[in-house]
Amino acid sequence: MIYLKEQYVCQKCGYNMIGYYPQLCPFCGASNENFITAEECSQKYKVVSSKVNDKISRLKAHPALGLEHSAYCIEIENKKIWIDCPSTFTKDLDQMDKILFSHHHFLGASNLYRGYYTTFVWIHKNDSEHSISKFHHFDRKFSQDFKLSGIEAFHIDGHIPGFTFYILENALFVSDYLIQSGSSFILNPYGPIQKTKEGAKKLKKLIEDRYIEIVCGFNYVIEYQIWKKEFFNLLH
Repeated sequence: MIYLKEQYVCQKCGYNMIGYYPQLCPFCGASNENFITAEECSQKYKVVSSKVNDKISRLKAHPALGLEHSAYCIEIENKKIWIDCPSTFTKDLDQMDKILFSHHHFLGASNLYRGYYTTFVWIHKNDSEHSISKFHHFDRKFSQDFKLSGIEAFHIDGHIPGFTFYILENALFVSDYLIQSGSSFILNPYGPIQKTKEGAKKLKKLIEDRYIEIVCGFNYVIEYQIWKKEFFNLLH
C-alpha cells in the first residue's frame, strides 16, 4: 500500500487524520501522543471477519482499536458491499465494491480502501459536508432513500444530520443510533436529542411491519425481538 499523504490514527477513538497532525484529535480531543501513523496502525491492528449469517460478516479491528466499532460486509449478487468502515487498513481482505456509510463518524480508513481497491464510497450529502469529512473523497453523495443490490437505505437524521440506516432482507443495520448502556439500550445521547427522538420514531414506523430477525449495531449483533422490545419501550 502506498500512502499518498501522511495519515495518523488516534488510538483513543480510531479516528483517521489525513494529511495533517493536530495537537488534539478532532473527534475525541485526545492529545497527539496517542496518534500513530496509518502504516503503524496497519501493522499493529488487523481487521478480522466473523460470520453473522450466509450473506453478512462482521468486521472488527483486532486487537480492539479505540472506540471500537463494527462494520459489516454484505455478499450479494457476486458483490461485496460494506456498511461503514474499520478504522485500520488491512490489504489482504477481499475486494469490496462499495462502502455505504451510516454517518461520517465511521469513515475509518475508507480513503485507504478506496485507493487500494478502487472502491466506490457513498455517504449522505449532509454528512459529506462536515469538517471531519473534508479530506475524504466520496463517489456518491446521496440525498434520497435508495435501494442497491437488495440493500435498502433510509435517511432519518437525528443523531447526525445525514444518519442513514439500512435493511437487507431480514437484517437491520442501525450503527450507533441505539447504544448499549449496561444491560439495556439508550438512544445515542450525542447530538440534538429531540431530532434523535424524531428520527427514532421514523425508524420505528419504517420497521414495525417488516420481517426482521437480526440487528447489526456498532458494537453488537442481537436478535431483533430482544432489540425491538428495548427500542419500542424507549419511545413510550
